[in-house]
Amino acid sequence: MKKRGKRYLEVAKLVDKHEVYDVEKATELAIATSVAKFDATVELHAKLGVDGKKADQQVRGTVVLPNGTGKTVKVLVIAKGNAADAAEKAGADYVGAEDMITKIQGNWLDFDVCITTPDMMGFVGRVAKVLGPKGLMPNVKSGTVTMDVAKAVADAKAGKVEYRLDKQNIVHVAIGKVSFGKEKLLENLNAVMDALIKSKPQAAKGIYLKSLALASSMGPGVKFNYKQN
Repeated sequence: MKKRGKRYLEVAKLVDKHEVYDVEKATELAIATSVAKFDATVELHAKLGVDGKKADQQVRGTVVLPNGTGKTVKVLVIAKGNAADAAEKAGADYVGAEDMITKIQGNWLDFDVCITTPDMMGFVGRVAKVLGPKGLMPNVKSGTVTMDVAKAVADAKAGKVEYRLDKQNIVHVAIGKVSFGKEKLLENLNAVMDALIKSKPQAAKGIYLKSLALASSMGPGVKFNYKQN
């Protein structure tokens, strides 16, 4: 059993494990129970009533957080010609083609998002085994394989996050930093929840949002309910 620190045990007393709070109170508690010495990230953990093993019950998508993620995002764009020019103008941190593939093959991974154009996927495929395990492999569903690289770069810089089911049918999404405060975190949370609800598979039966919780980095989970509009 993992041993908890004194500070964690103190703040954990603020949360009733058996209580399902309203969303505003849960957000307040997620902030109040942060024990990290740094500006902790607040995450949503959503257990969904789907069977992720079935192709028609997958839940995956992206959403741009109204207040960003609180993180400076480094963007790599692998493109040529006009697309490369557009990426540079949009503020991409790194832009290149085969030269970037060579750097990645040398275990260079100094970026948070990789965007590419469809015609470059053949080259990007060469480093799929490097990018895939890190969650950096571009794909159409996340909007990182596109001809509109300028928009993709702008979205990534603005705070675009991806959500997808894990093997336990849970979605984990960062909704911002503790320093954002209650109102900004709530705005980000509402954006994510709206996206999740719209992503409900038609094949899903019964209760869709089975359990929801917020937690800061290293902080206790706070269960909450969410009224679907």
